[in-house]
Amino acid sequence: MSRHTVQLTVNGEPQEVEAPARRLLSDLLRDDLHLTGTKRGCETAICGACTVLIDGEPVKSCLMLAVQARGREVTTIEGVHGDNGELDPIQQAFVENGALQCGYCTPGFIMTTRAFLAKNPQPTRAQVREALSGNLCRCTGYMGIVDAVLDAARRLSGDRSRGSS
Repeated sequence: MSRHTVQLTVNGEPQEVEAPARRLLSDLLRDDLHLTGTKRGCETAICGACTVLIDGEPVKSCLMLAVQARGREVTTIEGVHGDNGELDPIQQAFVENGALQCGYCTPGFIMTTRAFLAKNPQPTRAQVREALSGNLCRCTGYMGIVDAVLDAARRLSGDRSRGSS
């Protein structure tokens, strides 16, 4: 089996990994770089648990080959944090709005939310639901997740009021 050198930046750190040609990015992140926050779920891109950001765009890492990430900037949930290592506003909103239960899907939702709010900082409830449609949760019923995304948008815009949209 042929192996390839994959040079990429993960969470701001340059990485170089030898990987088989057919190695999935999710496997490289979890097994080679030990970044286990990126979850293996359905491995068919339906659930979104493996979502990471590639150059700021959400990508289902279970469908991307590691060699396709050469030279790219990859952000995983381990690279998400606020100043001084505390939770960032999106993570804090998820905690405070009960947007997680078992937590398995949470990293994918947070990564999707980061990319979505970067492009749409003042979304409507309907826009949030559409943006999150590629992520599945079996525990929460989604209400808390949608509320958390709207709360995170307010936090990121500097509006600390908690009214719903």
